[in-house]
Amino acid sequence: MKLPDVLLRREIDAYKNMFGHVCVIAGSAQMLGAAALCSISSIRSGAGLVTLAVPEEVNLSAQAKIDNSIMTLPLKQTKDGTLHLSAFRQIKKNFSTFDVIAIGPGLGRKPPTRSFILKIVESSPIALVIDADGLNAISYDINLLNKTKTLKILTPHVGEMMVLTGKDKQYILGNRQVIAKDFARKYNCIVLLKGHNTIVASPDGDIYVNNTGNPGMATAGSGDVLTGIIAAFLAQGMDGFNAAKYGAYVHGKAGDLAAKVYGRVSMISSDIIKFLPEVFRQERIK
Repeated sequence: MKLPDVLLRREIDAYKNMFGHVCVIAGSAQMLGAAALCSISSIRSGAGLVTLAVPEEVNLSAQAKIDNSIMTLPLKQTKDGTLHLSAFRQIKKNFSTFDVIAIGPGLGRKPPTRSFILKIVESSPIALVIDADGLNAISYDINLLNKTKTLKILTPHVGEMMVLTGKDKQYILGNRQVIAKDFARKYNCIVLLKGHNTIVASPDGDIYVNNTGNPGMATAGSGDVLTGIIAAFLAQGMDGFNAAKYGAYVHGKAGDLAAKVYGRVSMISSDIIKFLPEVFRQERIK
């Protein structure tokens, strides 16, 4: 599958603001790695600017984990080192600065953080990519997905889809396309249901089945990398369905290249990021 030209940066007069600004809201005192993986994969996937928003007390630690090209935004936190509801005001002030928000990886499940996530979901005027703890928060008030017309891309694995739908694992595994399509239509969102042959479904009934990737990608942080890739594609001007579709494809292809070098047993999620440049290089010369 050939990537669209919008992702291959052929313009001779290109500059960073042409390629969007991603805000990654992720991480907590115990889970900074997820924030780093998501933000680094986003900048590696072509976003012009990336800002990582984290609890204020781990801001310096986060800076040490990410690349110098990524900005940080310290947010109000709880005593447990997770985001507090009051951090919403800080994000709201910056809505006009960002083109996309990726939210969820490593945020934790404390009630104040959940309230913060739900406030973002119900009021954000800009596109959202929601993963991990963001999906867990939504399960408490799933109808918020329909409160605004803001583009929302959800990236659940089977376990998270069980929580979102109330269906058991075997039913979801046996009806993945139907589950994804029905959920996307009911809640007016894009659904990327992760797993072997990842499914992408739109509210209009469009379906894409991805054929890249391998079992070595079943490793901690792989989904965080995918979230960053999709957010970067949205920031560069892709529509929601194609951002999720091509995000799954690129993520899986980078994983396939990584597996050839590190093997399926030993590869880790940061290895996927290492091979993103090679995926884009190969696609550019087609």
